[in-house]
Amino acid sequence: MSSPLHAVSIEDLRLAAKQKLPRCIFDFFDGGAEDEITLKANRQSFHNTLLLPRILRGVESIDTSADILGHRCSLPLAIAPTGALGFGKHGADIALARAAADRDLIYTLSSSATTSIEQIARQAPGRHWFQAYILKNKDFFYSLIDRAHAAEYEGLMITVDLPVGGKRERDNKNQFAIPFKLNPRVAFDFMSHPLWLSQMLANGIPVLENMLGLDGQKRGINNLASSVGRNYDPSFNWDDLKRIRDYWHKKLIIKGVMHPEDALRLVEMGCDAIVVSNHGGRQLDTAISTLRALPDIVKAVDRKVPVLLDGGIRRGSDILKAIALGADGVMTGRATLFGAVVQGENGASHALNILKEELIRTMQLCGASEINQITADLILKHEHSK
Repeated sequence: MSSPLHAVSIEDLRLAAKQKLPRCIFDFFDGGAEDEITLKANRQSFHNTLLLPRILRGVESIDTSADILGHRCSLPLAIAPTGALGFGKHGADIALARAAADRDLIYTLSSSATTSIEQIARQAPGRHWFQAYILKNKDFFYSLIDRAHAAEYEGLMITVDLPVGGKRERDNKNQFAIPFKLNPRVAFDFMSHPLWLSQMLANGIPVLENMLGLDGQKRGINNLASSVGRNYDPSFNWDDLKRIRDYWHKKLIIKGVMHPEDALRLVEMGCDAIVVSNHGGRQLDTAISTLRALPDIVKAVDRKVPVLLDGGIRRGSDILKAIALGADGVMTGRATLFGAVVQGENGASHALNILKEELIRTMQLCGASEINQITADLILKHEHSK
């Protein structure tokens, strides 16, 4: 496949990324923890959830717009935080943010992005959330929050499922690390992808821009990524989160929620939205899929705050299924990442076009002309329990 614009599915974009990128880079984006059971379960749950369509409802005109935290979006979708995109393609963070802005969609910038908070605000103006990992260095952590506030990000996303990093065995087998540690295997992998390599040589190795200065690191990549990993704070608890709630006066979104009791407690604390997420299967392997966790969390929060679903979105029908099971919207990570790392803004836009076109067709075939007409009766109940 020469161009992602020829892709007819997100899987086609994934295969285009696999072809373009060195194996160790692709596996870093594509892989999960340990045996990747949860990674696969996120997709399998959508496969096992069958639709029960309605007919004769008049579906000539379809409205895919939806409200997410008080703003109308063209799709019930926000871009999930995805770190290190620049290792796939220089400028991929900005490209993805621009593709989202063109559709009035929310773009979430990762703490571990290869573009800074300020660069996104300047070069891709639109609706932005900033995703913060919890770091031991609290002065540095709060400085990131202050920078997001100064750059007028409308939401702060706290990722709570990363007290320690997951065991991602593909990375171990590929001997992959950030910064790159060249050895014969990695060097051969890089040289086998000359277009990617020439781009890296021409533009320089990307930097995790928002982490510059962590633990005294100067501009450069030496030990920067490993420093970030060492600085995750496993002691972070409910009291710490309450301090963040009191400090940040805009929208606070909590990502990484899988248990209904935790979701209810977050509502009581005053958080503004919850993202049901298992980190794309990259953290705790054998955790349940997000689609299976969703209904109990929706029931627990009782519509007091919006609930978004993250993990495994690859089809427009996946978006419909998540909404039918109670989500207010979804977040996409890998689906748009694959397009962005292959062909920048055009690739990211094409990924969003695929998802939108599939959602429209699925809504028409299910008899729903608006998002609020996507209801639980469109799901075959006993199939979803698998």
